[in-house]
Amino acid sequence: MSGSTKTMGVMTVAALVAVTGYTAALGSNGWLWFGWVVLCLITIGMVAARGH
Repeated sequence: MSGSTKTMGVMTVAALVAVTGYTAALGSNGWLWFGWVVLCLITIGMVAARGH
């Protein structure tokens, strides 16, 4: 994995922790989860593109 792909992976995991914490403390927010899913899909796309 390249440096940028690792950084995206770390950001994705950090965002998951943040969104989960927000949900536990203040209740669910669909837009936050939608944003996290988009970030996750971008990260997966970067990993897949790097594999070819």
